[in-house]
Amino acid sequence: MTRQALFVGGTRFIGRRAVREFRDAGYDVTVFHRGEHESPFADDEGIDHLRGDRTDDGDLADAAALDPEVVVDLVAYHPGDVRTATRVFDDVDAYVYVSSGAAYGAEEVPKREGETALEPCSDEQATDDSGATYGARKAEGDRAVFAAAEEGVNAMSLRPCVVYGPHDYTRRFDYWVQRVANYDRVLVPGDGTNLWHRVSVENVARALRVVAEEGDPGEAYNVGDWTLQTLRETVETVADTLVTDVDIVAAGERELAAGGLEPSDFPLYRDPPHVLDTTKLRSLGWEPQPPAEAVAKAVEATPERDADEAQQGPDREAEERVLGVLDTL
Repeated sequence: MTRQALFVGGTRFIGRRAVREFRDAGYDVTVFHRGEHESPFADDEGIDHLRGDRTDDGDLADAAALDPEVVVDLVAYHPGDVRTATRVFDDVDAYVYVSSGAAYGAEEVPKREGETALEPCSDEQATDDSGATYGARKAEGDRAVFAAAEEGVNAMSLRPCVVYGPHDYTRRFDYWVQRVANYDRVLVPGDGTNLWHRVSVENVARALRVVAEEGDPGEAYNVGDWTLQTLRETVETVADTLVTDVDIVAAGERELAAGGLEPSDFPLYRDPPHVLDTTKLRSLGWEPQPPAEAVAKAVEATPERDADEAQQGPDREAEERVLGVLDTL
């Protein structure tokens, strides 16, 4: 008998790849969304749509009336969303909340489920919509999952780090593809060895299905690429994919200041390192996609590769000033 999966959200980036993952595995899928974004599944057999607002109790009840066995919650941005969902979907085989690696509140390497402290979350933060409270809100959502599981709900959590790949609307990865595609010299902040754990959208989609099928209620699972790449290695992989050579030039804070730049101006840079332990997920049978393969797909999908300026990151003029300073040293 075909299993039924309900996606709360699912028409963009992670959702569109995860819906395909479940559909390819034989699930009948319904995507519950507000209709604000054009669906990529309009003509796909086995993928239905239900229009509604997850913050409307009546709409959420209509979704529950479909009697799904699996619920994947992609758009629970406030802990109240998770509490409501785990109450409405309290009898499903698996409710999987998409949390975030940003939920961790301690700078440990690596960050481990059940060991590394989560961000605290005040009542005021729980209802805020700013980026500054994102990690706190996701952490409180995790705690809502744990509380629901104690009440017998088959609820669990997945914590992705920075996600990249086809249809990434954040355009963070595009900056590096654009630089490698258009310039012989690519400026990287620091010494190029910083580690901000990333994960391909393919790996997140695989993880969602594995957790839904094999995960334990009340548990959280980190997901990140199994093999980490430094920022320099990522640039090198992009260059290999584009079959080109670039000179990777590292610049510290003092050199970057010559162009009015800071290390944090560059996409995918973070200090201190952010690394998630993904052993727990791997133990469920998750088979990750290798980074080189994932980067190649991200590069191929990058829009406007030959544009004069990337959507994120420093202006090239500022970078050229830094490169000029480095040439004099």
